[in-house]
Amino acid sequence: MATMSPLSRTGAAEPQRPEQDKSLGELLSQVTSDLQTLFRQEVELAKAEIKEEGTKAGKAAGMYGGAGFAGYMVLLFLSLAAVYGLANVMDGGWAALIVAALWAVAAAVLYQKGRARMRTVSPKPERTVETLKEDAEWARHPTK
Repeated sequence: MATMSPLSRTGAAEPQRPEQDKSLGELLSQVTSDLQTLFRQEVELAKAEIKEEGTKAGKAAGMYGGAGFAGYMVLLFLSLAAVYGLANVMDGGWAALIVAALWAVAAAVLYQKGRARMRTVSPKPERTVETLKEDAEWARHPTK
């Protein structure tokens, strides 16, 4: 028994075709539509997850920033304490100069280490470029 669809343009009721009577084109169209819907939903889910993770990362970065500032303040006050401690055994100007020289040495060492590490950084993603070349070669000759 065929189910009846709403009235057609002519006003007559048209029977709906069962699933097994649909043409290949109609089935492919339906599959394509379903895949597009699925893809859109996956993209929306990914956007929501990325937004949530970005929010968490932002809060964590803020805490790292606060910790960095607190660490800076600790070093500042420890440096002042060192200056005042040395000022008990020598002139205050010399004590400040000695602490400043210690910080200059620490800065120079950190600069040299950072510069050496920066030279090892490659801005070009080597592995990605290689796999893209392999993919392009496969696309040209998929049977090899």
